[in-house]
Amino acid sequence: MEEMSAVPIVMSFSGNDPTGGAGIVADIETLASMGCHCAPVITALTVQDTVNMVRFDAVEMDLLIEQARAVLEDMPVSCFKLGMLGSEDAVVAIHTILMDYPGIPVVLDPILRAGGGTQMADDELIEAMIELLFPLTTVLTPNSLEARRLAHEADTLDACAHELLDMGCEYVLLTGAHETTPDVVNRLYGNNRLMEQFSWGRLAESYHGSGCTLASAIAGMLAHGVEPFAAIHDAQDFAWQSLKNGHRLGMGQHMPNRFFWARGEDDEPTVAE
Repeated sequence: MEEMSAVPIVMSFSGNDPTGGAGIVADIETLASMGCHCAPVITALTVQDTVNMVRFDAVEMDLLIEQARAVLEDMPVSCFKLGMLGSEDAVVAIHTILMDYPGIPVVLDPILRAGGGTQMADDELIEAMIELLFPLTTVLTPNSLEARRLAHEADTLDACAHELLDMGCEYVLLTGAHETTPDVVNRLYGNNRLMEQFSWGRLAESYHGSGCTLASAIAGMLAHGVEPFAAIHDAQDFAWQSLKNGHRLGMGQHMPNRFFWARGEDDEPTVAE
């Protein structure tokens, strides 16, 4: 019998974004660039463009579980990546799955609203996420707006991060693109302290799928067996390069180019940038 491939497999729970900029497509592209295979489990179908989300329908709980179980009984998954969850039922379903695979790292991007402002998580979903998923999370990747909503009793971003650690997350990478600092400052917390501060040049545009790209890149690095600190650093570099080389394909936000590395320096772009 032929041996199974050594390519790391990441199971991604996320919604389908028909623009291809965020959600499950962003995960697939990022993980392919990281040398991984993505096993995509759809949590929701969305209607959106590069400006905003119009609506979404969550996948029913039984179908979500069946998608994941079919793959997990067939393929050796090395990491779980969680993005848009869609419903409180989805959180419960994913919790039951993760409990059966306690040795596999989990990267959770707590998506609470679309870039245009549409809410993607109500209070019940958030509470379920905090109670059921945070204690199983290896790396949580909230932006500053999400951190403030998740840890609403904290009075500073630093306090938000510590509160999120207290909720059970092993590491919290708090991203700063929504702040007004000259550079984007991301802060990594773990072991009840600020472990590292990363500074990235602030780009002029806003991007559709930047958070998905970062979280998936971390998941890909962890799937390769890279220790968390190095995985988080290298994933940020990949995400920043993807944004720097992005392009505007619609009338709203720019799209990351997750295959920026595939074009030589002397190659001409194939689309208007």
